[in-house]
Amino acid sequence: MTQYPDIQLFIDGQWRKTADSLPVVNPADETVIGATPVAARADLDDALSAAAGGFKVWSMTSPAERAAIMLRAAAIMRERIDEIAHAITLEHGKPFLQARLEVIRGCEFFEWDAGEAVRTYGRVIPSKPGIRYVVVHQPIGTVAAFSPWNFPMSQPARKVAGALAAGCSIILKASEETPAGAMHIARALQDAGLPAGVLNLVFGVPSEISSYIIPHSQTRLVAFTGSTAVGKHLTEIAARHMKPVLMELGGHAPVIVCEDADPVAAGRLSATRKARNAGQVCTSPTRFFVHESRFAAFRDSFVERARSVVVGNGMDAATEMGPLANHRRIEALETLVADARQKGAKILAGGDRIKNSGYFFPVTVLAEAPDDARAMYEEPFGPLAIINPVASLDEAIEKANALPFGLAAYAFTDSAANVEELTQRVEAGNLSINTLEASVAETPFGGVKESGYGREGGAEGLSHYTIVKTVSHKMKYA
Repeated sequence: MTQYPDIQLFIDGQWRKTADSLPVVNPADETVIGATPVAARADLDDALSAAAGGFKVWSMTSPAERAAIMLRAAAIMRERIDEIAHAITLEHGKPFLQARLEVIRGCEFFEWDAGEAVRTYGRVIPSKPGIRYVVVHQPIGTVAAFSPWNFPMSQPARKVAGALAAGCSIILKASEETPAGAMHIARALQDAGLPAGVLNLVFGVPSEISSYIIPHSQTRLVAFTGSTAVGKHLTEIAARHMKPVLMELGGHAPVIVCEDADPVAAGRLSATRKARNAGQVCTSPTRFFVHESRFAAFRDSFVERARSVVVGNGMDAATEMGPLANHRRIEALETLVADARQKGAKILAGGDRIKNSGYFFPVTVLAEAPDDARAMYEEPFGPLAIINPVASLDEAIEKANALPFGLAAYAFTDSAANVEELTQRVEAGNLSINTLEASVAETPFGGVKESGYGREGGAEGLSHYTIVKTVSHKMKYA
């Protein structure tokens, strides 16, 4: 198997190192496996200049040619799937098979958006004789994009694919902790024939990069995935300079288990999904509101499955859940569990760090937690679930909507009437019924309330990367 890659910046079609770097740590054993270069101000200036030149070329490239390059890059990444997945498992910790699925998912974003590149239709508005009104969509310009550590390849893929399909250039600031996925995207696009300057990849001190490139006149859109707190901060910077934003922020996903649901099957499926990516997913199912008639059976099924999840090194074929990505997540989960225990919640599974080295934490189940427990209103971003009984669907929806977040929500029911009620009343950008899959490439994804603004994916996915221009054409001067 290949070694962890030599991480570099990618600016104006060239790879470069820097004087300063940050360590890349394998969360399974806490060893340093590589180094992420830290961009200096001069590197950022070069990226901005390169993006300006890249935009002039790429915005004038036909949609069909843009799509062809994107599809070639996706094919290259599919060919390199094991190499990319290996690097992701080393830097992030997720099981190798899950890393391979992430690579496939990232490729699907490229493939879908490549198709949308040739479908950014305008329209002709009916008018009186002698004048024509035409609406066209044009690429917005250079995008400043920021992607998180939890999905090293698929998260940056979402932003890069959307920007490129629309005809934009992009400066991507990917995670310093998990940089390999983004570097593999840049390498595949370079090999696919992407013109120099269209994609520029930088790493460094996040606050220094964002405070410098967002206000710059070359930047026309800010696209960010990450915490609500950071998203608000970046939105404030962008607002001061009249820059539009695309924000995919935090969540605290509710799951409503209705009176007619199969509690055993739903409990088993929910616990399995909770372990995905060690719960480090903004759409991870966390707050379970279960009808009291189904509560005991659902709880027992969930706990049984949670206790059976095999936790270990992601390179071990038997591993179902790898370590958390960093020590910060361990500390956060320990704090939430201690607070819930002190406030009367029952700890039915997990709750304590495991193994002597590595950031391992088991699937942890809290039951009957009070509303004032921090875990009920703070996103744990880890393998922690809270299961509480409710007396009715009304109560479940009320509790689901009680937080300022609204990214993903889930429900289990076989009733069409319940589905209609949930669809109308649950406050979330994505509602999934009898499945815990929140989004796929062909569906729009994003949140409401403090979970963000705008949509990625689906037919709507390119809208934020374009401007709408109206052309009024009168045939004669008079």
